[in-house]
Amino acid sequence: MTDKLANTMWGGRFAAGPDSVMEAINASIGFDQRLASQDIKGSRAHAAMLGATGIICNKDMEIIREGLLTILSEIDSGTFPFSTVLEDIHMNVESRLKDLIGEPAGRLHTGRSRNDQVATDFKLWVRSQLDHAEEALISLIDAFLDQAEAGADWVMPGFTHLQTAQPITWGHHMMAYVEMFGRDLSRVRDARARMNESPLGAAALAGTSFPIDRHMTAEALGFDRPAANSLDAVSDRDFALDFLSTASICAMHLSRFAEELVIWSSAQFRFVTLSDRFSTGSSIMPQKKNPDAAELIRAKVGRIFGANVSLMIVMKGLPLAYSKDMQEDKEQVFDAADNWMLALAAMDGMIRDMTANRDSLSAAAASGFSTATDLADWLVRILNLPFREAHHVTGSLVAMAESFECDLSDLTLDQMKSVHGDITNKVFEVLGVKNSAASRTSYGGTAPSQVRAQVARWRKVLS
Repeated sequence: MTDKLANTMWGGRFAAGPDSVMEAINASIGFDQRLASQDIKGSRAHAAMLGATGIICNKDMEIIREGLLTILSEIDSGTFPFSTVLEDIHMNVESRLKDLIGEPAGRLHTGRSRNDQVATDFKLWVRSQLDHAEEALISLIDAFLDQAEAGADWVMPGFTHLQTAQPITWGHHMMAYVEMFGRDLSRVRDARARMNESPLGAAALAGTSFPIDRHMTAEALGFDRPAANSLDAVSDRDFALDFLSTASICAMHLSRFAEELVIWSSAQFRFVTLSDRFSTGSSIMPQKKNPDAAELIRAKVGRIFGANVSLMIVMKGLPLAYSKDMQEDKEQVFDAADNWMLALAAMDGMIRDMTANRDSLSAAAASGFSTATDLADWLVRILNLPFREAHHVTGSLVAMAESFECDLSDLTLDQMKSVHGDITNKVFEVLGVKNSAASRTSYGGTAPSQVRAQVARWRKVLS
C-alpha cells in the first residue's frame, strides 16, 4: 500500500517506494499542515482559473472546488486523516480530494507544481501573520500612548550608562518606545507590500504552456500582481526573511523595555508596580513578586533571532531554482511567529496593567546631580561663560556637593560663589527637576508640552 501510494504521487519514474528513514526525513506534514487553509484557498483559486480559461470544464471545476471545501471542514473539525506517507499538506489534500471526487481531482494540478504551490501557501501564511503583527503593534503603541498621556508631566531620571543623567518626564520615556514600535509597524507594512506578488502559476520553475491567467489567481488571493519571473518566484524566500528580520528587530525592542521593567519593578527602584496578572511568586520566599512575563519576553529574542539566522543559512548557498533544503524554511518561521505574537500580547497586557509610582520616580529624578547640565547651561546663558568653562565650574560644584553629601540645590549661594563669584541667587530656579524637564521645549524634547504634542500626533497617525 505504501509503495503504491507513493508511486501514485511521484508518477511512473520510481519502481519502489521510499525507505522508512527516507520517508521520515522527507515528510513535512508534521508541521506544514498549518498551511492547510492557505493550500485549499490557493487550490480553489487555481481551479476557478482553470475553469475560466477552459483548461478544464466547468463541471470538474465546481466538483473540485466543492471537494476542497469538504476537506477544509474535515481539517477544521479534526477528522482529516493526515499521512506522513503523503509527505506534505499538498499531497495530503490532493489524495483526499481523489478519495472524495474521483478522477476530476487529477485535473487540479494542471499548470502548476508543488514548487509554486508551496511558495504561494507559505506567502499567504506569512502575509496573514504580518496582518496580525500590525494589529498587535497598533494596540501596543496605543498602550504606550495611554501611559505617556497620563504621566506627561511626571518627572523621572533619564539615564546614560544606567547612571542618572538628566531629569525627563515619564511621558517622554514612554514616547521613546512609541517611536521604536512605530518603526516596527512601518517595517511590517513595508514587508507586506513588498511580498504581495503571487508565485502561483510559475509552476516548477519555467512557467507553463497552458493558457493560464496568473493575474486572475493573483487577484483572487489578494495579491497585487503575479511575480514577474517564474524562476525567482519558486526560489524566493525573501518574504520569510523579511518577516523574520522585522520580527527580530521588534523582539529586540520588546526585550529592551522588558529589561527596564525588570529593573524598575525591583525593590531597589520601585519605579513601577506590575499587576499580579503578569507576575509570579516564589516557591520558598513568600515576599517575592517576580516579573516573569517581562523576563520571558526578554528571552524570546533568542528564539526569534535564531530563526532568522537559521533561514539565512538554509538559503545562503542554494542555486536556482527549488531545492529540498527549502522544506526547512517553515518550522523556524512558525516558531518565531508564535513567540513574537505571544510577546507582543504579553507586553501589551503588562503596559496596560502597570502602575508608575510617581513619588519614587520624582525622588530618583532629584538624585545623582541630575540638574548639573541645567546649571552648566545657566552659566553659559546668564554669565556668558564658554561652555567648557561652565562645564568645569559645574564639575567643581558637583564635587563640592559630593563632599558635603548633598545635592546641588542644597549648596548655599556663598558655597557656589566660592567656585565662581558671579553666580547669583537665580541659579536655584534651574536646579529643580520639574523646572529642568519643563525647560526642554525643543521639538522632541522631554517638556510636558512636547510630550502632549507628540501623543496627539501619534493618535492622529493611528486613527
